[in-house]
Amino acid sequence: MAEIAHPATLTPMRTRTLPTGQTVSAVGLGTWQLGADWGDVSESAAHDVLDAATDAGVTFFDTADVYGDGRSEQLIGSYLAARPDLDVVVATKMGRRVEQVPEHYTLEAFRGWTDRSRTNLRTDRLDLVQLHCPPSSVFADDRVFDALDALVDEGRIAAYGVSVEKTSEALAALRHPGLTSIQIIANAFRLKPFDEVVPRAAAQGVAIVVRVPLASGLLSGRYTTETTFAADDHRTFNRHGESFDVGETFAGVDFEQGVLAAQEFAALVPEGVAPATAAIAWLAQHDGVTTVIPGARNPEQARTNAAAGSLAALGADFDAAVRDLYDRRFRAAVHDRW
Repeated sequence: MAEIAHPATLTPMRTRTLPTGQTVSAVGLGTWQLGADWGDVSESAAHDVLDAATDAGVTFFDTADVYGDGRSEQLIGSYLAARPDLDVVVATKMGRRVEQVPEHYTLEAFRGWTDRSRTNLRTDRLDLVQLHCPPSSVFADDRVFDALDALVDEGRIAAYGVSVEKTSEALAALRHPGLTSIQIIANAFRLKPFDEVVPRAAAQGVAIVVRVPLASGLLSGRYTTETTFAADDHRTFNRHGESFDVGETFAGVDFEQGVLAAQEFAALVPEGVAPATAAIAWLAQHDGVTTVIPGARNPEQARTNAAAGSLAALGADFDAAVRDLYDRRFRAAVHDRW
């Protein structure tokens, strides 16, 4: 088993409170890997990952109706049905099973999408539903958020949030008083959300859910410039943004440059701590970050990731070194793009 962290550096999993009052782990689990676009994962393998995560204290799962066309939701639904003892908040997303045009974001569509997710997840009321990176104009449309409020009033969902590509979209969404959460990409190679989005959300009591914390695995330090990925892995087919926003793949940085920067990052990590654990912990330890949602394809990855929620504070020197790495290698290329 890969080294995670020395026991002396670990404390119990930190928890945070959502605006709904629900308590969630500082490190959650993203389940894109369990649905599709990262290669095939069997049901038993998926349940093993979910077991490893919950055993490590994870109480927040993030999924979407488009992951495997509902397969990720179905796997979570079957898992939680078999584990009624668990108290897990499940956040799903909706809106990417149709063409991405503003006129598709209606109350009627929302009802249909959430009905499907409720069936997949085997629940009458969804804990948290997020708009799944819709067109930018959607965030300025009050009718969209009125429709989301209606879903809450109807009891279909307990709360709603948004998943965004750009910081400008997050700031637009913060205009709406019913907003519970913003999901956004942030990692050692993508720091712009910490300029304005994270502090403003914190001031308004809106949760921040950080996705792509390892830059699609780069920050694990396991890749070389010769590493290849399966044809059905988005790190192959979306390398240049062929299928969706390129920022979702390696956080939009050049792969070879990312590998070199990841090696530099790994050299900053305290002895005995896995680079992936440190990368996630560094995010989770930021004021205003509610939960970080790394994905995992096997139990070992799930445990390594979850350990970040228990890691002792990395400190100001580590933070300064990460920011210096970003400024030197990536700021000019990515900071103003998203």
